[in-house]
Amino acid sequence: MKLKSKLSLGFASVLLIVAIFFGISIYSIAQVNKSIEKNQQDRYRKLKYCETVEEELNNISRYLRDLTFLDVDYDYFQKIQSVHASRKEIEFALNSLEATAIRDETKNLLRQIKAENLVYIELQEKIIALATSGQEEKFEQAINDGAFERGQIFKYVEELDRLEDKSMNELLQSSSSVYHYALISFFISLLLTILVGTGITVWITRKVTGDIRCITDIMNSIPSIRDHVNLPRIDIRSNDEVGEIAASFNEMAGFLEEHARQEKEFIGKIQDRDWLKTEVLEITTLCQGLQDMKTLADLIITKVTPMIQGSYGVFYVLERQGDKEFLKKQAVYAESSHDPAREIIPIGEGLAGQSALENRTIILDKVPEGYIKISSGLGETLPQMIIILPLTFKEQVLAVMELASHHSYTAIQLELLEFISKYIGTTINRVQGRMEIERLLEESQVLTEELQSQSEELQLQQEELKTFNENLEEQYNESEKRATELKALKEAFEEKARQLEESSNYKSEFLSNISHELRTPLNSLLILSQMLIENKEGNLTSNQIEYAKTIFSSGNELLILINDILDLSKIESGKITLHSEVIKLADILDYVRQYFLPMASQKNLEFTVEMDKTLPMTICIDEHKLLQILKNLLSNAFKFTDKGRVSLRVSNAAEHVVMDNGIGKEAEWVLAFSVIDTGIGMPKSKHEIVFEAFQQANGSTARKYGGTGLGLTISQKLAGLLGGFIDIDSVEGQGSTFTLYLPGHPAQKEAFLEPFSEVAATRFTDYDDSSALGVKKDEDNCDSIYQADDAQQNENRNVSLEGKKILVVDDDMRNVFALTTALENHKIKAVFAENGREAIEVLSENPDTDLLLMDIMMPEMDGYEAIQRIRQIPEYANLPIIALTAKAMKNDREKCIDAGASDYISKPVNLEQLFTLIKIWLYR
Repeated sequence: MKLKSKLSLGFASVLLIVAIFFGISIYSIAQVNKSIEKNQQDRYRKLKYCETVEEELNNISRYLRDLTFLDVDYDYFQKIQSVHASRKEIEFALNSLEATAIRDETKNLLRQIKAENLVYIELQEKIIALATSGQEEKFEQAINDGAFERGQIFKYVEELDRLEDKSMNELLQSSSSVYHYALISFFISLLLTILVGTGITVWITRKVTGDIRCITDIMNSIPSIRDHVNLPRIDIRSNDEVGEIAASFNEMAGFLEEHARQEKEFIGKIQDRDWLKTEVLEITTLCQGLQDMKTLADLIITKVTPMIQGSYGVFYVLERQGDKEFLKKQAVYAESSHDPAREIIPIGEGLAGQSALENRTIILDKVPEGYIKISSGLGETLPQMIIILPLTFKEQVLAVMELASHHSYTAIQLELLEFISKYIGTTINRVQGRMEIERLLEESQVLTEELQSQSEELQLQQEELKTFNENLEEQYNESEKRATELKALKEAFEEKARQLEESSNYKSEFLSNISHELRTPLNSLLILSQMLIENKEGNLTSNQIEYAKTIFSSGNELLILINDILDLSKIESGKITLHSEVIKLADILDYVRQYFLPMASQKNLEFTVEMDKTLPMTICIDEHKLLQILKNLLSNAFKFTDKGRVSLRVSNAAEHVVMDNGIGKEAEWVLAFSVIDTGIGMPKSKHEIVFEAFQQANGSTARKYGGTGLGLTISQKLAGLLGGFIDIDSVEGQGSTFTLYLPGHPAQKEAFLEPFSEVAATRFTDYDDSSALGVKKDEDNCDSIYQADDAQQNENRNVSLEGKKILVVDDDMRNVFALTTALENHKIKAVFAENGREAIEVLSENPDTDLLLMDIMMPEMDGYEAIQRIRQIPEYANLPIIALTAKAMKNDREKCIDAGASDYISKPVNLEQLFTLIKIWLYR
């Protein structure tokens, strides 16, 4: 029964009982009142009848006396008729009284009255007879006798009236008792009704509250249950609303358990992917720069085996001798004295040879007894699983790894091995190519030495050769043969150079993909942490906000490392181009001063910027790269200085400094940007290595100051691209001076394009935090969207985005969640699609879309193709499309614009920058 039905039935029962008790009480009171009213009416009628008897007796007495004064005529007979009429009235009244008499005493008294009335009637007849006879004395006597008899009747009537009053009083007392009893019954009924109603109400309330309290107790126990596993269930004992709540809670508990399970699986997958990316990055970093196969093999087997929790490993390299191919052991992990690993394995022989022959991974999950034993200082044991992994390059096997483990390999470990199979093959090919080039170079040198020796012999034996013409011809033919070999050797050099270039391209593509994979999770991490820092709902504590700031700061530091590696890679591959522009030198220094003043104030350091007044007002230089170098030098100065001061001085370099280093010969002057600090300094022995990649003055694990050591390397290489260099003068414990020397030519005043302060104000992504946020600066001032003036920017800040609809296209649900959450916080309606094909479908279902955020790297249909197809639809020809990509490589922006994008922004996305772009394109 439903709770509503229970309550309704309970209250209906109470109302029914109340109605019954009230009906009985009201009926009893009504009956008492009716009885009293009836008695009063009876009493009134009896009094009326008594009065009628007395009145008619008086009338008869009056009529009889009047007879003596009337003659026998009409009036006489009329009086007699009146007497008769009065008799009838008296008789009717007496009969009525007798009919209503109840008590015997009253009945006896009425019989006496009737008897006396008969006597009085006889006297009346006698008086009537005497009235006409003229016997006045007898008439008077008869009148007196009638008066006496009438008095007797009056006496009896009064006695009857007295008896009726007594009876009436008794009836009234009886009715009053009944009335009081009825009142008492009414109040008793009311009290019983209240008690019964209260009992029913208490019973229903306790029944309902007891069930609800049981549900509440179980619900309150949910927060104390860790991970929402094995949640309690509510025993459903009724079919009412409480039962429905219990059923809903049980269903919710099941959903929470399933959600917790899915969340745990999702977190496990994310952790596995993070582990995979970390290990991949470590392997690719370690393999860079290796030039020896033995070193490469030792490094790979030493790093990969413990990565997958292996206990034994062997690395074989494929070698050829004539037309025979075989695997040669190069490195072993956890080698023992009775190591069964063979030194040479022909292709196709054994499982390792078969894996190389078929280019197929072989997994043994049941290792036979005596196959191999893994030994340690405490004993030996059999492995549980062995995997034989071929390492390939362009589907060609170059090496084989055999790994043994005490446990089964997980899916993520197998995925790591799959990556290693492809990437390490490329590295092996690169190392073998380099070794082949070195061998060919050695052979070339030997051949060259032989040719030189033969040339000398020919000169010494010139006269002899004239006489030995045939021998000379033979020697000539031999030389031709050697020339042909040299030509072939040159072609081999060119082929190896092409392979090296191809390997470099693979490296660049790999770095691009790694950048994308790292920037993608960083994007959601930075966006969500920035939203937590804003704390718009005000539900985070100060500690939680600090945690969010730490997450945001750590993400930015990781992003700086990614950008440094990419910058170093682009510099080494020669893909950095210069974009010189005319700028004001004073504006650059003003910007640097404003940028580092907060840092100086925070560390309580004195910070000064000085410029030689003899220097020109404007210079022509790549502004972005100059600022990148200065910001790096100043950041290092502030990092390694705890007290004292930091200074930036700009002057014209001394002539001997310029000439000694070979710069400025074609320039009118050389700028010297000197960054001076009173920090920790460094010994002279460390002056050179600080400019090497991943090097620091203190490189130990216990060092106080962190960092990757790439900043000065990149700065030195950028200085070289600008035609200059960086010099260092440092004393340990006293401070350091880093000086950037750059050649320059003064620019004409009319060629000046715009003040640097305006550029810094409008191009908010160029310098302030571009390296921290992964934003790629567009050097083309004319094409950049960030050339909007200050008034336009102020206008964009004040416009509202509420009610706008934006389509987010991204295959990574973490980015979709972060971006849609950020958009919805600005009251923007957000829809999403997971690839380009789905984006076109969603766009057709939402024709009122105002703007589209398009990721580039997606499955099925990437962002380039999706943008091109959308632009082919007439109604979306002018739809604003902002491209988002985690690939921050060269020409990415140009590719997006060429495909039809309105603008471009790289991941991780800065929310302020993103919403400014959205406002610009929605309200331009």
